[in-house]
Amino acid sequence: MGVSVFLFLPLVLPLTALPISRLAEQHLHPRSATRLLTGFGLAMAGCSMLCLGLLGVLGTAQIPGNPLPDSWSDPEVRDIVPFHVEVGAGAIAMLVVVLAAVVRTLVRQVRVGTRARRAVAHVPYGEGPAVLPDDRPYAYALPGTPGRIVVSTGMLEHLAEDERAALLAHEQAHLTHRHHRYRLATRLAACVNPFLRPLHRAVAYGTERWADEEAAGAVGDRLATARAVARAALVTHRAAVPGLAAFADPSPGPVPRRVAALLGPVPSGRAWPPALSPAGPAAMLAAAGTAASALSALNAATALLLILKAATPL
Repeated sequence: MGVSVFLFLPLVLPLTALPISRLAEQHLHPRSATRLLTGFGLAMAGCSMLCLGLLGVLGTAQIPGNPLPDSWSDPEVRDIVPFHVEVGAGAIAMLVVVLAAVVRTLVRQVRVGTRARRAVAHVPYGEGPAVLPDDRPYAYALPGTPGRIVVSTGMLEHLAEDERAALLAHEQAHLTHRHHRYRLATRLAACVNPFLRPLHRAVAYGTERWADEEAAGAVGDRLATARAVARAALVTHRAAVPGLAAFADPSPGPVPRRVAALLGPVPSGRAWPPALSPAGPAAMLAAAGTAASALSALNAATALLLILKAATPL
């Protein structure tokens, strides 16, 4: 019974990260929030994946023809680890779904990058951004070696000079700090465990706020950066390449929050929220959930390894 609890706990413990995913932006610098939430997500996703694999192995140990040692299906082992074939089959089905989602996400990422690079292939590399003659307003950072900033003439003509500087600084921050890696990591974590989807959304927003703060610092004007974000949102309908972060998300939620944050004071650079703030207990809850996930997965793996090793003849 103890082993079964340890195997199932990591599958639901990501729920402990929900409060901090909502509160981190209010009490942490977006840089710290992004890194903290990404760490929580990757750790919990890894534990979930491990436990799904263990459930699949144990539940199907009694199926004839499986590649496991025959002694793993002995009655003594079954009594100690009382899993049924249905549990194992369900875990394997979930693993197949998870792997398919991960592969689909990676393939989509490659396709988006390939399409974006083709769009700017005719633009020679230079010190400035790749400006595309397009009336549609958009701007995005294209990761790569080297990365490129892509902006349309339609976007530039809608912005004042200081707002253009803020836009370019924002996109450069995405490239410099490799924000696409944080987004991809948490997106893959959400593929492994759907309870981590809110955390991925929080990280996606956090990378935009991180770039906003970098841009405000680079141009030395938070108001101009806020105007650039707001003006770009008013004229932007969609990104030229869906799947890449646009300068201004046209959805109604994130942009007003970003503008309001830029009109406020510079966020503190602390790496952990204050203990007396609402985010303090939320961060502790997520940290406890992450630690419990890791300990549960390790405990289950170790216990099962010892049990099955004892049942396997030398």
